[in-house]
Amino acid sequence: MNKITFIASQTGRIDKILVAYFATTAVPLSRTKIQELITAEKVHINNQVVSPHYHVHEGSEIVVMLAPPAPTNLTPMAMPLTILYEDDVVLVLDKPNNLVVHPAPGHLTDTLVNALIARSNDWSTVSGELRPGIVHRIDRQTTGALIIAKNDAVHHQLQQQIQTKQLQRRYLALVHGNITEKRAKIDAPIGRDLQDRKKMVVTAKNSKKAVTNIVVIERFNDYTYIECELETGRTHQIRAHLKYINHPILGDPLYGTAADKKESFGQYLHAYQLTFIHPITKVPITVSAELPLEFENKLKILRAKG
Repeated sequence: MNKITFIASQTGRIDKILVAYFATTAVPLSRTKIQELITAEKVHINNQVVSPHYHVHEGSEIVVMLAPPAPTNLTPMAMPLTILYEDDVVLVLDKPNNLVVHPAPGHLTDTLVNALIARSNDWSTVSGELRPGIVHRIDRQTTGALIIAKNDAVHHQLQQQIQTKQLQRRYLALVHGNITEKRAKIDAPIGRDLQDRKKMVVTAKNSKKAVTNIVVIERFNDYTYIECELETGRTHQIRAHLKYINHPILGDPLYGTAADKKESFGQYLHAYQLTFIHPITKVPITVSAELPLEFENKLKILRAKG
């Protein structure tokens, strides 16, 4: 039995608190599944069994007991990994372009997870059998810093840090057009695009709050180089938000222009900095990933053009 323990950061009904918590994980639990766990007495608050309508107070200790994942049939695949930080409980690596994070239809044996299990079997199991160690994910064509947990207790602490905004993620992006403001906050809810299920879109229907802060670093004739900081972690958040303000990421095959699909490098979005509180020492740690060479070269070309 996997036991998840965390401290409630807000008040509210237990099922809603758990839905919000698991939405920050790699495998969100549905409200129906959460209610089943509560009914089966697999959810305890301050060491007490509770009902589905129990009202949680901020600061309460919540324990959720989940069945362990079934044995995995993942195929180990050795591949070079650029390690930015590592100790006994945490690994931060620099994900290269065009590498899928975890197995999915069409990518069963050529993912980061396959590389991780070729390296070791000591990864957390919280996110399920296909996502050992994966606390959060970044898209296939997004490069940069990704944190991996080596055990379940650390995994839960890092998820809690995402929920409470202690784990901070900053990105660099090259976007179409000229952003005139020096700083901007995009506060617009994101949900699934009903016309194209592969996309996310800013919408009021079946959406979740999403906030992205941007700072302009450099302007070119037809492009702007920016920093993005996430306040929330929705699927495709940066890509969908920049599309929403009519400044899609250069090379984005899903949210960009027709010409972007022909960009050989792919999308110019890089997770360059990750800050977290170390789960054991409680010391803040900031890890940075250098821009890929192709990204650097693109900036040099644009600077040369003025």
